Formats: sequence, C-alpha cells, structure tokens
Amino acid sequence: MFKIVKREEMSQGTVILNEIEAPAIAKKAKPGQFVILKANEDGERIPLTMAETDPEKGTITIIYMVVGKSTDLFKSLQVGEGYQDVIGPLGKATHIEKVGTVVCVGGGTGIAVLHPITRAMKDAGNHVIAIIGARSKDLLIMEDHMRAASDDLRICTDDGSYGHHGFVTDVLKEVCEKEKPDEAVLIGPVPMMKFASLITKDYDIPTLVSLNPIMVDGTGMCGGCRVSIGGKTKFACVDGPEFDGHEVDYDELMLRLQAYCDEEKECHKSFCTIRDSA
Repeated sequence: MFKIVKREEMSQGTVILNEIEAPAIAKKAKPGQFVILKANEDGERIPLTMAETDPEKGTITIIYMVVGKSTDLFKSLQVGEGYQDVIGPLGKATHIEKVGTVVCVGGGTGIAVLHPITRAMKDAGNHVIAIIGARSKDLLIMEDHMRAASDDLRICTDDGSYGHHGFVTDVLKEVCEKEKPDEAVLIGPVPMMKFASLITKDYDIPTLVSLNPIMVDGTGMCGGCRVSIGGKTKFACVDGPEFDGHEVDYDELMLRLQAYCDEEKECHKSFCTIRDSA
C-alpha cells in the first residue's frame, strides 16, 4: 500500500491534494513526469502528473479534480489509508534550460502540473512570468506555491472575482507583446492550450504543452493515448506527455477525450447510488 500522509480539499471540495509515501518514485521523478494510480483491486488505472516530489521525505504529491467514479473513489481515501498501486515515474521529463524569459500559463488543475516546471525554470536562471486562472477566486489553487516559484505572478478569473477579469489568454497576449518571452509552457484545459498556442505561434514563441489523452497501460502498448503531432501519431505516455504546442491537433484530442463521456457518467451515477445507499 502507498500510504497517504497528507490530504487537503481545495476548490470547495472538488479538487483534492494527496501527499503519498512512494520513496522509490520520489527519488527518481523529475518535473513533467506522471504516475498511474489504482485505489484498490477493482479500481481503474488513473494517470496523474506529479505536482511535487520530496526525495528526503520519500513522498510525491498529486492534485486531482473529482469528475467521475475513480476520482470519487480516490476522494474517499483518508490520511493513513492508501492506494493499492502507484506506478512511475512515467513519461519524459520537461527539458529545462536557461533561455531568458519564460511565460508559464496554467488553468484549473493544470496549475498543479505547471508548478514544478515553473520552479525548475526559475531555478535554471530564467526570468519566469506565471499566469494562472480559474472560473472564480474560490476555485483557484496553489497561488502561494506559484508566487514562490515565479518572478512575476498574474492571476485571472472568468467572473472577475480576483485578479484580471477574463481569461489567461488575454494576459498571455499582453505578455507576448510587451515582454517578448523566449519560451512558453501552457498546461490546462485543452481549449485553453489550443487558443494560447495560437497566440504564441503568432509571436513565434517556442511552446510546450502537457497533454492528457485517455490512457490505459502507460507504457506505449495499448495505443489508447495516441495523439497527432505535426501530422504524425505519437503516444503521450512514452513520447510525451509534453509536446510542441504549435504541432498538436487539439480538435482531434478533444474528440477522443469525449469518446466515453456517456459511459463515464453512467458508471459514476451507479457508483454514487451504491455508495449513498450503503
């Protein structure tokens, strides 16, 4: 068992943080890599990019949104309990080097994935501008972590309850015009990454995105996580999860992510009915 040593509910209980004992993974993991977790013997394998690692404590931190049966099951796990399986680190680590000015843009739970990359970019000597956003102030996560990890933090909310009233793409365009970044890292909902990539492409800024397609085994064998990059098929689990944001076929990715929505909703509904009647 991979024991949970810290648990925190964020965004009105819709986003959960788990710090998990996994010393072997914590020792080797690098920014951008992910793990696959399974709650119990009958559980689904869920890939999640690590938000934090602590080699000294031997722990990794994941942050996820409760959206279906498996993440609802994850939410039920308390401190002292744990996951049956945690496999990793998987995927390729982020390429980190000193390039000058880097703009790091995160939306929703993508901020958790963005955090270690942002910090690594700053530690490499880059001037880091971070832009994070959520639908409202109550749903914003990791503000203090991102402030510490960057040189300049800018916040956006869709409803204007905090920071800039509007989308992260609004502020990204301003940064591209005034700051002329040397590189961009974009992590969040697929539509956000799509439109943010269009902006950085207009300004000829090299751009990295982290993709979250449907995934099963995480080793390149099942082909479920295939994505089209520059017209070629890639597997996010072994070739990614990070790719050139200007080469991604975002429309295809969104269609593939919607492939099992009806089945997922029905499965979650049945799970909730059984859980609530127990």
